[in-house]
Amino acid sequence: MTDDTLDAIMHVMEQAFDPAYGEAWNRRQVGDALTLANTHCVIVGADPARPWRDPRDAAGFAMLREAVGEEELLLLAVSPGHRRKGVGRRLLEQAMAQAQARGSAHVFLEMRDGNPAEFLYRALGFEQIGRRPGYYRGAVGGPLDAVTFAKRL
Repeated sequence: MTDDTLDAIMHVMEQAFDPAYGEAWNRRQVGDALTLANTHCVIVGADPARPWRDPRDAAGFAMLREAVGEEELLLLAVSPGHRRKGVGRRLLEQAMAQAQARGSAHVFLEMRDGNPAEFLYRALGFEQIGRRPGYYRGAVGGPLDAVTFAKRL
């Protein structure tokens, strides 16, 4: 992991996550996760024809944790100015292709109920496999359910 990688992730996360939900990780949490050999990330820029070069060019990122035969999507974020332009789809497609290349057969994720990214997950073939009532505690009016999804690669 390079400082530019960490800077790019934090640049996107600070813009993308609504503080009312408390979902964003801090710099140390992200940095610690990325030091582990089984944690992988994908960062994309706004232009699919060229890679991001500067952390401020990052349009989105995905971070996954690999276990034997499966991966968990830990974080997915797209900067608000780049939403609804295919960035999230591109991120997930690249992340799933890399997971499959590492030998994983499934990708799992968990999100708060009502997260607008659910549409994207379902469009890419993720299916709901579980629910944890009242799992998240946000500053938005009470507990929110966690919804678990899975996709076979």
